[in-house]
Amino acid sequence: MSSLFKSEIGKKEILALYEQKLNDLAIQYENKRIDTIYGKTNIIVVGDSTKPPILLIHGSNGCAPIALETYPTLYTKFQVFAIDVLAQPNKSAETRLSMKDNSYGLWINDLIDKLELKNVTMAGFSFGGLIILKTLIDNETNIKEVYLSAPAFIVNGNPLAALFKIFIPMKRYMKTQNNKYLQKFLNTLFTEKDEFAHKYLSKVFLNFKMDFTPVPVIKRGEAKLINTPITIIGAKNDIMFPGVKMLKRAHKIFPSLKNTVLFENSKHVQNKNDNRKIEKLILKE
Repeated sequence: MSSLFKSEIGKKEILALYEQKLNDLAIQYENKRIDTIYGKTNIIVVGDSTKPPILLIHGSNGCAPIALETYPTLYTKFQVFAIDVLAQPNKSAETRLSMKDNSYGLWINDLIDKLELKNVTMAGFSFGGLIILKTLIDNETNIKEVYLSAPAFIVNGNPLAALFKIFIPMKRYMKTQNNKYLQKFLNTLFTEKDEFAHKYLSKVFLNFKMDFTPVPVIKRGEAKLINTPITIIGAKNDIMFPGVKMLKRAHKIFPSLKNTVLFENSKHVQNKNDNRKIEKLILKE
């Protein structure tokens, strides 16, 4: 199988930024590599094993250190397992799974079994939300509660708006390496400026084969079968997964919906203040 990284040099540059972010967090952690049905999965574990487990699932083109930075104090009440998602620019296997079936759910449940975890809380952003919902559809036995922030898989935004404001600027940056196109992409998706995202994505867009498969939406019948308590956080100005539309559908299809939050001034990627609010929800502060 050919690598998703376009070159060894590009891979080294991306993973160097990964290590830089992890080091900048200045946390004590353990690195685990778990053999799963779809290949080796890299996990960064933070916190005391006597505390209840929480799995953090990052979004597309992301990595575990970004998830840890987003919710930095969860370790005070949880043992945190930050997962490097398969086939993303990180340290896990490059096995690209289908979003149309339950492969992602099978993968996460296999991981939970291998780690011998029970009563697991899960928190995921964007594409991480899709992965969590697929996990619940596959087998929710070991899942206690989930928190989905601007999740994929519930609704999609206007495809024309996404084309002109997200995908065309991305493609133009990939072709020209002109920073103005990358900045346009970031301005569309990020609520506040993120220097690391700029550095990281500038390398990812040029050096990694991304998945441009359209994101499906969960079927009403699948949603109805989920019993796990779900909290969904939507963003009003999210062009990818519009918050108002998302929460409206969520109330209709999820019988186990426990709580919803709409950030009025947020784009797809929340700012630090809103991420702290999400973290407090998870910590039940």
